[in-house]
Amino acid sequence: MTIAQELAPQAGIDQDVIFPPGDLYSDEPPLETELHLRQIILLFKCLEWLWRDRDDFYAAGNLTIYYSPHQRKSQDFRGPDFFVVLGTERKTRKSWVVWEEDGKYPHVIVEILSNSTAQTDKELKKQIYQDTFRTHDYFWFDPYTLEFAGFHLVDGEYQFLEPNEKGHLWSHQLGLYLGVYEGLVRFFTEVGELVPTPEETAEKAEQKAERLAAKLRELNIDPDTI
Repeated sequence: MTIAQELAPQAGIDQDVIFPPGDLYSDEPPLETELHLRQIILLFKCLEWLWRDRDDFYAAGNLTIYYSPHQRKSQDFRGPDFFVVLGTERKTRKSWVVWEEDGKYPHVIVEILSNSTAQTDKELKKQIYQDTFRTHDYFWFDPYTLEFAGFHLVDGEYQFLEPNEKGHLWSHQLGLYLGVYEGLVRFFTEVGELVPTPEETAEKAEQKAERLAAKLRELNIDPDTI
């Protein structure tokens, strides 16, 4: 068969079907609002900083997940807003191609709701993440209404996660809580401590140093001599 014959439209096959090559770029639409972007960056930044010494995970946002050689372009559920895959190599990727990643699907997915996507996130995507992806932990969050919900896969079906006394939801896969803090979803440790960004960590260290310097000055000790 010639190359032209291979690329020619095949009878009986919808031309909306992708026959993915070996090198696939992400094909997701732009994020709807700045707030959606900030939320995704925040989740990514905090987890990368918390797990900075680990090399066995992959986290990404608004990146296409290719999971079928007969992927349809018209389906818009292929790119979760934020997802984490565990037990894989930590490296940059152009997209997540399941058949090139030992068949691994995301272990955790977070969708950021909007007026145009909420129904899809709550129905179609939820069904796909449950039945096809078999993603263990699925969360959705609306940054405008602050609606926040989570599910854990139990015997093949999603069950609602019950919030703790602070309204946080436990991710079995991450070993972290997710909860709304100052209008955005953040990670919290098992004991309820906020997982900081690198900037927050630096700011906290600076404040601690300033307090120490002030204390030394009260004792008539020059901080520069310490």
